[in-house]
Amino acid sequence: MPAWSAENGYVRMMIRDLVTEVRLGLHPWERHPEKPQRIVINVEMYARPSPRRGKKVSSVVDYDYVRDALKKWPRRKHTVFIESLLEELVKLCFRDKRVVACRVSIFKPDIYNEAGGAGVEIYRVRA
Repeated sequence: MPAWSAENGYVRMMIRDLVTEVRLGLHPWERHPEKPQRIVINVEMYARPSPRRGKKVSSVVDYDYVRDALKKWPRRKHTVFIESLLEELVKLCFRDKRVVACRVSIFKPDIYNEAGGAGVEIYRVRA
């Protein structure tokens, strides 16, 4: 198969605006054990186009395993840095060997009164 490039194109699998709660943050007011904060997660996984052989599910990259992992986040222990959660998401995306790049972001919509929110995004290409 040819190398992944702009000329060869790509397939992008997405999970957009998944809203969940997680215990997250550096500040003392973010460390309340009974009060997780709302976050919005976006995940994009990029893969080489592959010819679909019939209607086999194995011919496409499935994002259900990412969603299933994210559904467990409200039960996890407190995480100090948003980047730690993002690195975990990157590893999860690369669990499927066909994924050659990913973009993941976490946005805290309730963090500041004067802003719509704040967040971090990582774009990573498989080494």
